Amino acid sequence: MSKISVAVLGATGPIGQRFVQMLESHPYFEIEGLYASERSEGKRFGDAVKIRDHKFSDEALETKIRSMDLDHISKNARIAFSGIPSDLAGPTESELAKKGVAVFSNAGSHRMDKHVPILIPEINPDHAVSVKRQDTYGNGGYIVTNANCSSTGIAPPLFALDKKFGLEEVFISTYQALSGAGYPGVASLDAVGNVVPFIDKEEEKMEKELGKILGGYSDEGFKPASFRVLANCARVPVIDGHLESLVIKLSSSPSPEDIASTLSKFRGEPQTLKLPSAPEVPIIVRTERDRPQPVYDALAGSPERARGMATTVGRIRDGNGYCKMFVLSHNTLRGGAGGSMLNAELFKAKGLL
Repeated sequence: MSKISVAVLGATGPIGQRFVQMLESHPYFEIEGLYASERSEGKRFGDAVKIRDHKFSDEALETKIRSMDLDHISKNARIAFSGIPSDLAGPTESELAKKGVAVFSNAGSHRMDKHVPILIPEINPDHAVSVKRQDTYGNGGYIVTNANCSSTGIAPPLFALDKKFGLEEVFISTYQALSGAGYPGVASLDAVGNVVPFIDKEEEKMEKELGKILGGYSDEGFKPASFRVLANCARVPVIDGHLESLVIKLSSSPSPEDIASTLSKFRGEPQTLKLPSAPEVPIIVRTERDRPQPVYDALAGSPERARGMATTVGRIRDGNGYCKMFVLSHNTLRGGAGGSMLNAELFKAKGLL
């Protein structure tokens, strides 16, 4: 079976590098080209690599970066995996969709567009049909976004709990890794030994996007979920892995044991379809009193292709009528390139490519 040709946009950045990692020996997709800004044209991909926890193939390391010629991409690639900054992503992704390319984006530019899904396949695979209402779908082009990296990890446990017990309110405090700010990200003198209690537009995105992800979809558009979300976001001196504190008001009063059992048993469509990048267990519950921790749990998930694709939950407990817990996910894998990769795998399984 021939593989589907894909382009990686923003290949020199942290998310672009993770796309290349996940595309190596992928059973569905093969890289047509790696693209970045004109200043990177002609450079080896290996010269841009900053990832420390993956050894790239010699073929990937020697691949030359190309500037983003959208006509060339549209003629040679069926899919564009987009890891470019939001200000550039908006018009670039729209133009590629007009040219018939299926764009799977990590950027936030189109997340709140009327018929563009914020897709997390374990949660809202039914939202995939929304692309058929995009003006460019007749050409074969459309845009699919993955969630903000801080929303991605907490969305699966929130969905599982809402489905079983009903959500009323969610209070979130995030402790977000430096890699979420891109490269070079936060200056070392600002980050080392410090916590920065502000990430531009992050809280607003979480409070708005979670409602769309966990809500419904019809031909008229998306209907947000009814529960209330309040977020506080901070940057901490961790390389990879967003740790988040959740305080949740549920419609019923399950015990911590009931909550842990519900989360541990949760499975979604990617697990049923056995998608290549889907973790066998999407929510891993830890019982130790001091887990999850980024250094131990950021790369949770199996099989090997799904390392970093699972969400880890721990310290589940009661508190004055609320449920409290900590959640950890890998921000550039599950919350970045891996999220888009799983979305594309779902689209292939659904015959939408």
